[in-house]
Amino acid sequence: MPIVNNHWRFHAFFGLLTFLGAVEAVDFASCLADVQAGNWGTVGGTDSTGQPASPISTATGVTYELCVRACGSGAEPFVWNIFSQQFTSWLLPYLALIAQLPFGADDKLDNVVAVLLSVGSPTLAVYSLAITTLNGHWIARRFSRFSYPNVRSAVQILSRLQQTPIEVINGSLLASLVVLPENDKWWSQLVGKLDYTHTWSISSVASIIWVATAFLFTVIDSFTVTINSSILNANGQGVGSVYLWLLPVVIGWLQLGPKCHSGRLHQAVGRVNAEAYIASDRGPIPADDSEGTPDRAIFLLQRVDSVRRDEQRSPPIYNYARFLPWVQAVEKVSLVFEQASQRAERYESVDPAIPWGREKGGKVRPENRRGTLAQVEAYVNPPRAVPRSYWGPEVLSRFLVSSFLALALTWSTTGAAVIVVWFTPTVGLGCRSGAYILYGVVSILVWMMLVTSSALAHYSTQSFDGHGEPVRTSARVAGNLSIILRRLGKVLATCNAVWIVVACILQFSSFFDRCYCNSSVFGLGHLAYDVITIVPADIATMKGAWGGAVALTCVSSMLFVGWVNIFVDPPLPTE
Repeated sequence: MPIVNNHWRFHAFFGLLTFLGAVEAVDFASCLADVQAGNWGTVGGTDSTGQPASPISTATGVTYELCVRACGSGAEPFVWNIFSQQFTSWLLPYLALIAQLPFGADDKLDNVVAVLLSVGSPTLAVYSLAITTLNGHWIARRFSRFSYPNVRSAVQILSRLQQTPIEVINGSLLASLVVLPENDKWWSQLVGKLDYTHTWSISSVASIIWVATAFLFTVIDSFTVTINSSILNANGQGVGSVYLWLLPVVIGWLQLGPKCHSGRLHQAVGRVNAEAYIASDRGPIPADDSEGTPDRAIFLLQRVDSVRRDEQRSPPIYNYARFLPWVQAVEKVSLVFEQASQRAERYESVDPAIPWGREKGGKVRPENRRGTLAQVEAYVNPPRAVPRSYWGPEVLSRFLVSSFLALALTWSTTGAAVIVVWFTPTVGLGCRSGAYILYGVVSILVWMMLVTSSALAHYSTQSFDGHGEPVRTSARVAGNLSIILRRLGKVLATCNAVWIVVACILQFSSFFDRCYCNSSVFGLGHLAYDVITIVPADIATMKGAWGGAVALTCVSSMLFVGWVNIFVDPPLPTE
C-alpha cells in the first residue's frame, strides 16, 4: 500500500509541475502576431536592430517592456525532442570524455574532487598539463650536460614521479645512491617498475572520436539546416565550444602517460628502496644495516601536514601543488650528479688511491666509484656552498608559459561560446552569454587561488623545524592562508562545475527562452528588445559569427595539442 501511495504521489507531483509549466509557458510567435495586429497599441514594435517598427505590422521584435506585458515573464514550453537531440549531441559526449581524464587516487573522493576541479576550472586543468609537459622537457635538458652512470634513469624516474609527493634527502644516502655501482640495480629496477602509462586505449580513442565527430556533425548541421526561431536559442554551438577544452586536455594527458596510480607508485619506490646501498668504512652495505637512516635518499611521503595535503593526491590535476616541491627535489639530485660528473670528467676516482680507468664505450669503471662514506660524500660535495632558492631554477619562465597557455585555451573555448550566443539575436550580453562569461571568470579565479595557495604552502614548509612546525610567524600565516585559499578554491570549482552543467541543461530545456533573457537586458539595459522573427540579414551575420567562433576554438585546441607534441618525449641524456 505505501508503494502505491508513493507511486501515485510521484505522478501527481510530476503532473502538477507539468501543469504549472504549461500555465506559465509563452508562445512568442502568437505574441508577436498580436503585436503586429495592433492589439497592444502601435508603440513597442521593433526591427532586428531594436529600432521602432513603423507600421507596427512590420515588427519582427518587441521592446522588453512590451514583451513582458504582451507575452508574460515565463519561458517557452519545454520540448522534449529539442532537449534530447541537443543534450545527446552536444553535452553527453563531453560528459563521457571526462572519464578519460587520468585519476589514480586510492581515495575515491580525491578522484571525484579531481573531476570537479577539471570541469570547474579548465584553466587549472590546462595549467597542470602544461607545467607537467614543461617539467619533463626541463629536466631532460638540465641533466643532458651530465655524463655519469644512471643519469638517464634519473631523468626518467624523476619525471615519472611528478604525480607523487616525492622527497629527497641530501647527505650520505643520496651520495651513495648516485655514486656506488651497487646502486645501479636500484635505478634500473625503479625505471622498470615505473614503466607503465595511462595511455591510449580503445575506450579513450572511441570517446575522442565520438566527441570530434559529434562536434563536426553538429557544426555542419548548424550551418546547413534552415534556422528558425523555435530552435535558435536551443542551438548547442555555445555548449560545444565551452567544453571543447576537454579534447586537447585528454589527448595531452594520453600523450604524456602520467604515472598516477598512488598505491602502485608507493609500492614500487618502497620495494626498490629495500635494496639500496650506503657506503661505509668496510665497503658498501645495505642501507637497512646502517645506523641512523630511517629514511631513504628518494622516497614518497606517506603522510603530509594539512598545508601540503594536495601534494599527496595523485590525480595529475594536482601537479600545480607539486610543482615547486618537485623542482626542489630534482635540484637536489641534479647537484649530486653534477658534482659526480665533473669529477669523472677530470678522471678523479672516489678513492684517490685507485687509478682512473674507463671501460669500453667510455663508461666509468666500478672501482672508480667505490670508497668510504667520507670519500663518497666528499666526492659529490661542491667546493663552495651553492645558494639555495626558495623556488628553484627557471620556475618563473615555466609558470608564465603554462599560465599563458591555460588562459589562452580557456578564453578561446569559453570566448567562442560567448561569441556564439552574443551574436544570436537579440545581439548583446544576455543570460546565456553571461552564464559562459561567469564560468570563464570563476575558472580563472579558482586557478589563481589554488596556484597562490601552492606557492604559500611551499613558502611555509621551507621554514619548518624538526617537529614539522613553522618557525617563523610569516611562514605560519602563509600556511594558514594557503589552507583557506585551497578550500575556498575547491568550493568555487565545485559550484562552477555544477553551474556550467545546469546552465547547458537550462539552455536546452528552453528555460532561458523568456523575455528577460531573449532581450539581452544585461547588456542593453533600458534599450533591451526581443527579436522574435529572424530575417535573412540576421542569419547571415549570425552564421558569420558562428564560423569565427568555431575557427577560434578549433584552431586554439589544435595548436595546444601541437605544442604538447613538440615538448613531449624530449631526448634523454646519454651516459
